[in-house]
Amino acid sequence: MSEERPTGRSYEDLQYSVAISKQSLSKIIPETCDAIIATLQEEYLKFPETEEEWLNIAKTFEERWQFPHCLGAIDGKHVKIVPPANSGSYYFNYKKDFSVVLLAIANANYEFIMVDIGINDRISDGGVINRSIFYEKLNTGSLNIPRVARIMNSETVLPYVFVGDDAFSLRPDLMKPYPGPYLSPQQRIFNYRLSRARRIIENVFGILVNRFRIFKTSINLDVKTIDKIVMAACILHNFLRRNCNQYIRVGVDIENLEDGNISTGYRANNELLDLQITNQGQSQTMARYVRDQYMQYFNNEGSVLWQNRFTNLNTFT
Repeated sequence: MSEERPTGRSYEDLQYSVAISKQSLSKIIPETCDAIIATLQEEYLKFPETEEEWLNIAKTFEERWQFPHCLGAIDGKHVKIVPPANSGSYYFNYKKDFSVVLLAIANANYEFIMVDIGINDRISDGGVINRSIFYEKLNTGSLNIPRVARIMNSETVLPYVFVGDDAFSLRPDLMKPYPGPYLSPQQRIFNYRLSRARRIIENVFGILVNRFRIFKTSINLDVKTIDKIVMAACILHNFLRRNCNQYIRVGVDIENLEDGNISTGYRANNELLDLQITNQGQSQTMARYVRDQYMQYFNNEGSVLWQNRFTNLNTFT
């Protein structure tokens, strides 16, 4: 697998560079991925199950990125593949390429807490989250998410939320930026504060691509094996994040509080294709209300000293 991960080549190509037959490779690679998943997933990529686990994630987001009640940053990427024979347009995406979708949530420590792989692209990108196991649990209230509560050291009461971008629908439990070029100063401040938390998942994807270079090319294997490789890579990412100090370089997301510039970290070196921005129509009233309440908090008692300088210099979406 160590050779297959960086290259994305087919078994036919690999057999000549590693001196292992195609038949053996077709067993070794999936079996190795299965072993990684079976051995490490429970400890290193375990979806939160209790309210206490969610509260710990939210506490870290607030301490590091000053976004209270944040349960994780969510995003999705297209993992390029060579389409299986006779698959037609099943894996065809909006960039006229072929891919499977990797939907993920990250905590404030650049670790995956949820991955959902292989959602096919016959549905729109905006519908990807609707097809995920995460969304099903979110809708049925089975995630044990903490109830609405006061912000620490504040009288403001807000729900716990995930943060995402314009590929997702605005929901009372999923915040996204205010859209459009003509925003009020207060809306721009909200978008800036949201972007500080949301860019975590962008960096996580960037780290994944740079450390597991199979994501830099179209993967030429059967889709079931691709799903296993992607899951194994995400688990190994978390394993290395916790156990190897050199895995992530120093300076990821360093923020200059004088001029508003933010280190691009790994976000600029990411070959994975974004999900398509989707017109979701009118957001529901409660979701807009929750976003407005967060906006009010960030512009008043939850403000940080430098935010006005930042929003005058940059556009955050």
